[in-house]
Amino acid sequence: MFTGIIEELGQIEHISHTADAARLTIRGPLVVDGAGHGDSIAVQGVCLTVVARTAETFTADVMAQTLSMSTLSEARAGSPVNLERAALVGGRLGGHIVQGHIDGTSTVLAVTPGEAWRVLRFSLSTELAPLVVGKGSIAIDGVSLTVSNISPTTETNQWFEVSLIPETLTATTLGERAAGDRVNIETDIVARHVERMLDLTAARTPQNQSETRSAS
Repeated sequence: MFTGIIEELGQIEHISHTADAARLTIRGPLVVDGAGHGDSIAVQGVCLTVVARTAETFTADVMAQTLSMSTLSEARAGSPVNLERAALVGGRLGGHIVQGHIDGTSTVLAVTPGEAWRVLRFSLSTELAPLVVGKGSIAIDGVSLTVSNISPTTETNQWFEVSLIPETLTATTLGERAAGDRVNIETDIVARHVERMLDLTAARTPQNQSETRSAS
């Protein structure tokens, strides 16, 4: 479990690919401090397991499914990455509950600079649109953010925006994002549970149950 408050801006040192996986070695002196074999570290919002470590780096395996769902498939040696260790029980929850289990990727549609803030607009797939609400929480590349604006439900192509303060722009990879870039997104876990409950409730309505009995 994570909070979405990035602890360190790390860097991919090495990456090797096999037919259905990849192994990443990442430099992050802060996050490897005290980390052991089997511990979890979020990399660009993706929860990975430490399989080896040195004083300043850790190595983790990434399976094919994770590669296909995330931007880690595009990872290259030298790429900067957002890093966060698993949350400590009893510590302050500075962001929101982030699992490190991303829902997929999104594309930067526009970047609007301001005097102090920067507004980023992202695409939103039909499947994920119901899970994102104005003033709600969302994790982008592992960064806990608040949705500052969202498209009307009547728009065909859905989108959402976040407003980034200078600290977020300098302390995370989001400061380097430009239109056309892909990012990993994780919607709020509460929204996902509500959607699941609504789906199950709809499937159990008297009309659906009647149709099921008639079909049998």
